Amino acid sequence: MNGKTLVISGATKGIGKATVYKFAKEGINVAFTYNSNEEIAKDMVKDLEENYGIKARAYPFNILEPETYKELFLKIDEDFETVDFFISNAMIYGRAVVGGYGKFMRLKPRGLNNIYTATVNAFVCGSQQAAKRMQKQGNGGAIVSLSSTGNLVYIENYAGHGTNKAAVEAMVRYAATELGEFGIRVNAVSGGPIDTDALKAFTNYEEVKAKTEELSALNRIGQPEDLANACYYLCTNDASWVTAQTFVVDGGTTFR
Repeated sequence: MNGKTLVISGATKGIGKATVYKFAKEGINVAFTYNSNEEIAKDMVKDLEENYGIKARAYPFNILEPETYKELFLKIDEDFETVDFFISNAMIYGRAVVGGYGKFMRLKPRGLNNIYTATVNAFVCGSQQAAKRMQKQGNGGAIVSLSSTGNLVYIENYAGHGTNKAAVEAMVRYAATELGEFGIRVNAVSGGPIDTDALKAFTNYEEVKAKTEELSALNRIGQPEDLANACYYLCTNDASWVTAQTFVVDGGTTFR
């Protein structure tokens, strides 16, 4: 793993940030995107390079314009020799999901379309660019999409997100089937409720947190590091025969 390169979207906080640091600790170079947190991104680059001895670069990117992944990867090509791993992590919340976050009878096309763009279209566009480079390099690679158990169990106001997470998991399986001949493995990591800013944006955050702790066999809510560790595993040779799968990391919550 040492000296290889990870490309990940949305990494200045939460799951993305935890994942960047997990890979950096293992000697992996990181190219990550941010939306509006430029100062945080710059501080992260400095910290990663000084404390972990790896190469790190941050790039501005709007996940609602996934077609611009092409230009983004051209910039990454200038800074890094290879692309070995790609993780589609960035998500949207707040104003962008108005009409997509709410009960079924209040859902609107605009909000739903934005969630689809940031979830499924972004995975497709980013993975295509990463896979092209992995094919050319000839050494295979690993692609991971973040998902959510909200497509398996009911979460209030989560219909828009949950259905799109189900869609991206299906897309993962198609990508894995078609890219396998190039040694490229594609999987999803599906998390139960994780204590992040995105979850705190839920209007019923405290209720969700309490319910998660109650349902979890481990009596706690998930942390970003829980998913970061799963993403790392799926990129290692230990998972060399794992592809087209959804790795559920939920503290046992979906069983109860």
